[in-house]
Amino acid sequence: MPRGSSPKRERQYEHIKESARKRGESTRRAEEIAARTVNKERARAGESRTASRTSTHDPKSAARRGGQRSHSGAQGPTKDQLYAEAKKRNIDGRSTMNKQQLQRALGR
Repeated sequence: MPRGSSPKRERQYEHIKESARKRGESTRRAEEIAARTVNKERARAGESRTASRTSTHDPKSAARRGGQRSHSGAQGPTKDQLYAEAKKRNIDGRSTMNKQQLQRALGR
């Protein structure tokens, strides 16, 4: 958390971090997700010195959006992302599968 952040943002950061850990994210990834989310909320509320255009002009807050942009686009997740998920789930034959086969194997 940035220096001088409010107790509310500290609580928000810890809550988001714990939620990500419960979903199975690594500690490092959970901290990254929490920091990015809280920083965006700070920017939207005018609590930071600098803010990107998407932070201040996005119609949905980061909390409401809930990762909707993480795999957006016409084709969805990449083959590498699908392969990584298949590897996590220990799906046999994943190394010879193309993107469509990986999607089917993962139930997408």
